[in-house]
Amino acid sequence: MKNILIWVILPLIIIQFIKIDVPDRLNGNPQNEIEAPKEVLDILKRSCFDCHSNSVTYPWYDKIAPISWYVKSHVKKGREIVNFSEWNSYSKEKKLKILTKIPKAIVIRMPLPSYLWLHKEAKLSNSDKRVLKEWVEKIKSR
Repeated sequence: MKNILIWVILPLIIIQFIKIDVPDRLNGNPQNEIEAPKEVLDILKRSCFDCHSNSVTYPWYDKIAPISWYVKSHVKKGREIVNFSEWNSYSKEKKLKILTKIPKAIVIRMPLPSYLWLHKEAKLSNSDKRVLKEWVEKIKSR
């Protein structure tokens, strides 16, 4: 039993010293932030900004490896896909590409189910999805 504890606990302690640096705040130009109706912004802030903006609120468990690696890799990838804090710096083509994918993403996988386990408030209601889809269609038609 002692050997098992050593082979399980010791590696868990050691991996705590391996850090992945994905900052919770990135310096950006406030003029690049997305502009949308208040209702849309409220939904995006509640359900999307923790992975898709320059302002991430990391949970308490982001300090514990290997969970921290998982969380930070998702934030890094999320920012690469779309960063709503950098929205106005994107070309029209990139914006259109992102907007085209939003309706499918919110139906199939966003927010991630693993995120929703501990962030129930981020779950998109049918009303939220409708508001976002209508907003996307309005923007795309311009």
